[in-house]
Amino acid sequence: MSTNFIEPSNTPLSLLLRAKGTDLLSERGVSCPGEMPAASDTDLVARATAAKAKLGKRVFILGHHYQRDEVIQFADVTGDSFKLAQKAADSPDSEFIIFCGVHFMAESADILTSDNQKVLLPDLQAGCSMADMASESQVDAAWAEFEKLGIAKDIIPITYMNSTAAIKAFTGRNGGTICTSSNAERAMVWAFDQKSKVFFLPDQHLGRNTAVLELGLSLEDCVVWDQTKPLGGQTPQSLKAAKVILWKGHCSVHGRFTAQNVIDVRKELPGVNVLVHPECKHEVVSQADFVGSTEKIIETLQNAPAGSKWAIGTELNLVRRLAQQFPDKHITYLDKTICYCSTMNRIDLPHLVWILEAIADNRIHNVISVDKKIASEAKVALDRMLALPATTAPLD
Repeated sequence: MSTNFIEPSNTPLSLLLRAKGTDLLSERGVSCPGEMPAASDTDLVARATAAKAKLGKRVFILGHHYQRDEVIQFADVTGDSFKLAQKAADSPDSEFIIFCGVHFMAESADILTSDNQKVLLPDLQAGCSMADMASESQVDAAWAEFEKLGIAKDIIPITYMNSTAAIKAFTGRNGGTICTSSNAERAMVWAFDQKSKVFFLPDQHLGRNTAVLELGLSLEDCVVWDQTKPLGGQTPQSLKAAKVILWKGHCSVHGRFTAQNVIDVRKELPGVNVLVHPECKHEVVSQADFVGSTEKIIETLQNAPAGSKWAIGTELNLVRRLAQQFPDKHITYLDKTICYCSTMNRIDLPHLVWILEAIADNRIHNVISVDKKIASEAKVALDRMLALPATTAPLD
């Protein structure tokens, strides 16, 4: 690891460290049946290696960038959520897809893979607080209000990949598309080519940053729909005037970074490059030097000159791994306190060993299966995303 990397401190205000504890807002409350290996078992690596070797090509392991190193070492491929779902679809000979990520990612893999493949999530408590901030009933209720106001006909919904299959299905049946943090601009330009308004969910920050920083809209063009308030906390006039209606959702990790973090790191490391994920708040993204998806963050550091300084605003597991991979660069974490994705970190080596050994013993657990109607409607939206133009032009 780079000798310049400073481990952030663990404080009571930080997110749950390595999932030690509970998070009732994001956990699904499902325990794993059967014998769970102890985290202290010194044979865990050997057991995982043996089980994976025994299963051979029957099993394909996907590891999201935010996973622990102890899990990533067994991944057949690493990447962001959509890349991994595509890799699963490109591996039809694998009977079992083990998705070391979170629930919505496994749903996407199930939608894109064949009927004779099973997608397994090592821990069903590995949910996503952002995805859970937009329920099907809440989104349907919002759309009903848009219809009452007579503006639904003018709206294209765009759903971020970090959403449940049900929300992707809502988007599909209402003429919308899916986006990732890499192609959000393309998706939004496409939507404005169709109609005059965009309904962006569930991450308000990605939607706002894309609209303002990429498309040149103003902050006043964007309003936030608060699902806990009547009419989303808006007025009929504000909704009719808005060009982008943002769902009130956010990432519990990226939402923690602040503008003060940027100010502080620039004082401490003169000449530092601030590189953040577009799920960060607008005041953070607007002060950063570089903004990009997880894959873009990795690519930026790969191409950065030796000796350059970087403060990175994304999940800590990835930042630490990047510091190991690029010891010739000064890589630091944008925040001073630990900020893991607590639900992503619920998948650890004991869970991976447990599910691999269970498959080897013909015991299949934690299958993620999306309802066929929902899957069909969600795939319509995913197909629209795949058909988006490769390039975009700015709005007039």
